[in-house]
Amino acid sequence: MVRLEIYAALLIKWQRAINLVGRETLPDLWRRHMLDSAQLADHIAAARPDGQPLTLVDLGSGAGFPGLVLAIMANDAGRRWQVHLVESDARKCAFLSTVARETKTEVKIHPARIEKLTPFAADIVTARALASLESLLDYAEPFMMPESHCLFLKGATAADELTAAAKSWKMTVEQLPSRSGTAGNLLHIRDISRVRSRT
Repeated sequence: MVRLEIYAALLIKWQRAINLVGRETLPDLWRRHMLDSAQLADHIAAARPDGQPLTLVDLGSGAGFPGLVLAIMANDAGRRWQVHLVESDARKCAFLSTVARETKTEVKIHPARIEKLTPFAADIVTARALASLESLLDYAEPFMMPESHCLFLKGATAADELTAAAKSWKMTVEQLPSRSGTAGNLLHIRDISRVRSRT
C-alpha cells in the first residue's frame, strides 16, 4: 500500500506538467485508476495457479494503468511476475521510470510503438483505454502463445466491440462488470485464434 501511495503522490505532482489522466478523475484517483487496475491481479493469479513465474506485457501503458499497479502489487505479494510496460510517449516513459525507481519496483519499460517492438512471448497481455478490441487483439497477437490470456479493461461499448471482433477472431470470453463501480467492463479472453477466411 505504501508503494501505491508514493505512486499516487507522484502522479498528482507530474499531472501539473503533463496530461497523465483525465483531470476530472484526479479526485477519485484510487477508485477510477488504482482499483480499476488492481482488479486484474486475481485473474492473473487464477490463470497461473501454480505460482510459477510469468511474463506480462501491458500495451499502451500511459500513466501505468494497469501494468505498473500490477507490478507493484506483485512485488508486495512476492509474486514472480516480469512486467513489461509499452509506451511510445517519452514523457510518460520518464514518469513510469520515476515511479518504478521511487517505489523500488522492477519493470521493463519499452519506449516504442507497439507495432515497432520486437515481440516476445507473454503469458498475460493487458490494456486499458487504448483501442478497439479488434485492434487490441491485432496488437497482442505477436506476443501471444496458445495458453496466453488477455485482460482488457473496456468501457460501456464492450458488447459491441466483442460482436465486431468476432468477425475476425475466435475466442473464449468472460465479460465481468468493473469492480471500480463505473460503467466499465473487464474482458478476460483466452483460446484466441484468427478466423480463417474461406477461399
